[in-house]
Amino acid sequence: MDLKNIVLISFGYFGKELSEIISRDVEHEFSLPVILQEGHWDLSEFYNPLRRQYDANRLLDKIDESFATINSKTIGLFNVDLFIPILTYIFGQAYLNGRCGIASVYRLSNERYGIINDDQILVNRFRKEVIHELGHTFGLIHCTNTTCVMRSSTYVEDIDQKKHFLCHKCRSVLEKNHLSQD
Repeated sequence: MDLKNIVLISFGYFGKELSEIISRDVEHEFSLPVILQEGHWDLSEFYNPLRRQYDANRLLDKIDESFATINSKTIGLFNVDLFIPILTYIFGQAYLNGRCGIASVYRLSNERYGIINDDQILVNRFRKEVIHELGHTFGLIHCTNTTCVMRSSTYVEDIDQKKHFLCHKCRSVLEKNHLSQD
């Protein structure tokens, strides 16, 4: 596969600064140009009124069907509360070795947990989640290194403990997988 770029598609309002910061970090981490786009969907069809959340599996399928291409990795950026049937909530999701993923900023702000707002913490958490989900699209699984961006995160505190880049082991796997696709 001749991978040309990474596409970040925001659904809903994301400040230009947030998108640009994340795109720079994504570009640096994966050594591919990043294209920023805006998507416009009526998300009500993904809403589950019993859970009062949005179905991440269906959103991911729709991103794959509507935007993913063979020459790019695509991440849909949302500001809605995501769930999958087996978990109360998730921050994001991606197809392993696939073309796309999704990430949501919804549960990443301090205010959601009764703590004073801190935009820098929000940006740091969101960049880590986007890079994490992209890592899955490149074939990376969860890592046991506590500071690796590919470490699984159940709570925002888990995200805060991670760096926004891959550990040496995951970087080696990424380079091996990425080079074998070219």
